[in-house]
Amino acid sequence: MARRSEHSQEQIKEMVMVAAETIVIEEGVSALTVRKIAMEIGYTVGSIYMVFANMDDLFTHVKGRTLDELAKQLTDCVPPASVEQHILTLAETYLNFAAQHFNRWRMIFDIQSAEPQPEWYQQKTAQMFAIVEVLFIQLTPGSSHEQSRLAARTLWSGVHGICILSLTAKPQVSDIEASKLSVDLLVQTFIQGWKTLAPLQVNAKPPEK
Repeated sequence: MARRSEHSQEQIKEMVMVAAETIVIEEGVSALTVRKIAMEIGYTVGSIYMVFANMDDLFTHVKGRTLDELAKQLTDCVPPASVEQHILTLAETYLNFAAQHFNRWRMIFDIQSAEPQPEWYQQKTAQMFAIVEVLFIQLTPGSSHEQSRLAARTLWSGVHGICILSLTAKPQVSDIEASKLSVDLLVQTFIQGWKTLAPLQVNAKPPEK
């Protein structure tokens, strides 16, 4: 390791986040403390607080990196022939990411800051939903953006719920396969129902005043 004087603040910040991710991956988020990170990188606790305002700030940045990686995997999916299959592929990719990066994925939802999330983090979260929302707009072009947005978020909440319920412990291959069947059933059933319901919502007359 280089001498401390050879590291810029940006380098220290990167070292802290890499160390934090490694601890979460290997030991879980409960093992993550600022003192442990400091020992891992050979710096003092005070040095860490020079590049992060507090532990909430550090947690938010680590979670942001996980969201970036997840978003990249979702956007890198090769679009299948149909919109329906594309949505299904995204859901399966989300499940696979949750299983392969279980501790980091859970950290996104287990660690909630007492402070409002910064705008840059909210944008990352919105980006996750936007990937699916645009497909729902294509799926039922006559629907309003708000209707498509609600449908996408509703479905994704269901997919996320399956992940939470089935991957509560260190996931096994059998758990992942069973979860994939549940995800496939949910997505296919939801899309079929949404394609039937959406035109009725569009054509429905507004309530009389």
